[in-house]
Amino acid sequence: MSVTRKRVLVHGRVQGVFFRDSARRKASARGVAGWMVNRPDGSVEAVFEGDPDAVEAMLAFCREGPRGAAVERLDVWDEEPEGLTGFEVR
Repeated sequence: MSVTRKRVLVHGRVQGVFFRDSARRKASARGVAGWMVNRPDGSVEAVFEGDPDAVEAMLAFCREGPRGAAVERLDVWDEEPEGLTGFEVR
């Protein structure tokens, strides 16, 4: 099975809108591993690792965010997969 890993930085009104919990539920449902954390500058950082289509679905979610979010910009980097399991909100 092919595995891809993306590091994502989501900018905008993305804290205090259940972004991390919504992402955790969606990642778990899609079998995507990784983590998501609020950053001091108001952005949200995440790592998604798994099936390429499932990871792309998580990126699509991040471009929109949950209700109440206002995503301004998404920065995405490719990284080498590390074999993560589970999805953690930090």
